[in-house]
This record gives sequence, C-alpha cells and structure tokens, in this order.
Amino acid sequence: MFYLEETNINTSALQSNLCNERAGGYVSFEGWVRNHNHGKEVTKLEYEAYTPLAVKEAAKILQEAQQKFSILEAHCVHRVGSLKIGEVAVWVGVNSVHRGPAFDACEYIIDELKVRVPIWKKEHYLDGDSGWVKCEHCHEKKV
Repeated sequence: MFYLEETNINTSALQSNLCNERAGGYVSFEGWVRNHNHGKEVTKLEYEAYTPLAVKEAAKILQEAQQKFSILEAHCVHRVGSLKIGEVAVWVGVNSVHRGPAFDACEYIIDELKVRVPIWKKEHYLDGDSGWVKCEHCHEKKV
C-alpha cells in the first residue's frame, strides 16, 4: 500500500495497520524535515508529485520488496505540499516473520523511492532563497 498525503502522517495508526500475528518483526523508517542541508539553514520544504505515476511506481517497489525479501507486508506514505521543520515527510513500514528481511526491505523501499518515484522536493532557506533538490547520493555503493 502506497499513498500520498497532504496532511500530517499519523505514524501510530500506520504501524497498527501492520499488526499481524504471523509477524515476528516490524521495522519502520520516518524521514523528517530537518533545519539544514548542505550548509544552508532550511525553513520549510515543499513536495510535489506526479500522482498517477508516483502511485504506480511506488506500488511496484513495494511488490519488489515483498518478493526479494520474503516479507509479509510493506506500506509507504509520502507527504506532498508544504512541510514545517520536524514534520514527517515519508514513512515506510514493513513486517516479516523475522527481523532481518524487514530491515532489508525497509532500506530497499526508501532507497528505491528516492530515485524512481516522481516526487520533487523544494527547500526554502533562511536567507530567502529556495531551490529544488535532487537526490544525488542515492544508490551510492555501500562500503
């Protein structure tokens, strides 16, 4: 399950949706809006998405994770619109029989989401400037 959300993400409710008696592990990731990036002070973010393609591609990523890592379920929600510092921009939750696959699948989902799904981030800075941000460090080879 993937969807775009225009209001605050309720992570507690999302976690409860993944309760499953077969699951022995649950892993989640929350991406928060931070107050800095590349040496500049950030005041807020804006996210825009091409919704039909974003939903379709994210669903593919969740399905891939389920097949690759033998997880039970994976859900993901991404905010769109204007976000304040400290708000949750993206949430990923995964349950599985054992913890290892849940960790691996959660990381896979957020990494793939950042490079494949048409969601764009604009940062607004304290100095009044703003700019669209590209995820240039995604898919760097892990050491």
